[in-house]
Amino acid sequence: MGNDKDRFGEKTTFVERGNEDSYFAVKEYELIEGMKAEFQKIELVRRERQIVNCPKCPGKLESYKFMAFVLDRCESCEGLWLDKDKLKGILRKAARGPLGAFLYRCFAKDETGKKS
Repeated sequence: MGNDKDRFGEKTTFVERGNEDSYFAVKEYELIEGMKAEFQKIELVRRERQIVNCPKCPGKLESYKFMAFVLDRCESCEGLWLDKDKLKGILRKAARGPLGAFLYRCFAKDETGKKS
């Protein structure tokens, strides 16, 4: 390592290398943060352009909570839009009244078919 020379033919010291590394590390960090901010702006615009119109009519969809689930409802035709998992969750939660919970505990089976 005693023969390390830079392109100008002078010996470089560890301090100079450390200063150079820290300078470029700061510049790279600033560049990455700028790119993150740009990506977040683009992602926000993309989310706003996603399905905001009703599939049935030209009305706008608004989100609201129902039984701890987020559903989409059309402002004009008042249609509800949800996916299969949300429907299953709502039905499962609605069936779990006091009697439903008791029956589920008594007769529920796990994936292997054994009683739990």
